[in-house]
Amino acid sequence: MRPISISLSPNTEKDDIRLALRLFFKPWQWKISINQRKDQHKSAVQELEEGFKKYLGVTHALSFNSGRSALMAILDSLGLKKGDEVLLQAFTCNAVVNPIIWSGLKPVFVDCNDNSTGSPFNIDIEDLKRKITHSASSGRTPKSKAVIVQHTFGLPAQMEEIIRICHEKNLMLIEDCAHALGAEYRGYKIGIFGKAAFFSFGRDKVISSVYGGMAVTNNEELAKKIKKYQEKIGYPSYWWIGQQLLHPVLMNYLILPIYRVLGKYFLVIFQWLGILSKAVQRKEKKAVKPRYFPKKLPNALAVLAINQFKKLQKFISHQKEIAEFYGKNLKDSDFLLPENKEGRVYLKYSILSEKQETDKILKEARKSGIFLDDGWRKTPIVPSGTEQEKMGYIFGSCPQAEKIAKNIINLPTHINISQADASKIVNFLKELK
Repeated sequence: MRPISISLSPNTEKDDIRLALRLFFKPWQWKISINQRKDQHKSAVQELEEGFKKYLGVTHALSFNSGRSALMAILDSLGLKKGDEVLLQAFTCNAVVNPIIWSGLKPVFVDCNDNSTGSPFNIDIEDLKRKITHSASSGRTPKSKAVIVQHTFGLPAQMEEIIRICHEKNLMLIEDCAHALGAEYRGYKIGIFGKAAFFSFGRDKVISSVYGGMAVTNNEELAKKIKKYQEKIGYPSYWWIGQQLLHPVLMNYLILPIYRVLGKYFLVIFQWLGILSKAVQRKEKKAVKPRYFPKKLPNALAVLAINQFKKLQKFISHQKEIAEFYGKNLKDSDFLLPENKEGRVYLKYSILSEKQETDKILKEARKSGIFLDDGWRKTPIVPSGTEQEKMGYIFGSCPQAEKIAKNIINLPTHINISQADASKIVNFLKELK
């Protein structure tokens, strides 16, 4: 009854589930820990922030309740003015676009590489140059002020060239590391190359606390502003925190074991009743901000994140093993396989199907108990159902991103995918006609 899935609470192991269950019955520790109240020891939030600083080799790491909130804090602290343009890659999540819009800024979308110029999942350097030039040559004061570079699914972008362009054009560089915790570019951890970077601990990220995020920087003045922003925003509600703590418990003890019969209906009902949260709210697909952004990271979710952070290398090693299995066994297939780039992590193993419709493939996969629709498909700004015009996206402006969205199938690499599961997926793909 339990499905092979890419996105249904993928990262949680038994110790994570038990930890969430224990925390659920200790609401007095949800926002601020007992140790923090007594001022005797570090809080979980402080421990997580210091662990991040040490791991990345940065001087400042500040936590938030989501990657969205972390990006909002960065944008607010950069001194940008209303209407300033922020360039970012198309084929991205509305969770990146919305903080730009909510901050009164204008997103400008840059296309992805085509297969002949680099990884199709990373930003196209030449289109980036064109979009900056277009903004600057429009007969008005240039409004391109910042670039958000996305390391899609853990694949590092061409940072050396991007840094050079940002320096020449006087653009502030922000790294979107939501998919890429642990990835490296030329021996250096992703997240240290820009003026600031943000990470996500969402339910399907490299490490997960269901919701959570981190802003990092080596810039002292910027760090002070982000810290001030962090201090002035409040904690999310107890109800919201409870939703996140219940997520791994209900998913693993009730929903997933019977997902193919009743579990999927339980999931819909729990989300409708507000017992469980959604990764992306419906209103976010219309560029409307939910009331729980931006907020601080609650102590309870920091505890979950720390438990996962301790297992980071285990998760990354497992991802690579599964990715290598896919690569070895699909190399003679009709699918275009992802670049095996040194230093990358495999949040997902992304393949492109140009000969068969992906809707048809995913429908057939579900019949076999394989659920591969993770929302990263169909439209340039995901998930499906996001109103592209509300995001500021103009169809035809990024044709490669639109092509990728149409042809992509993401294969799971997370810790709960065994080689036997991966073998079932490979066999299913090979047998397609």
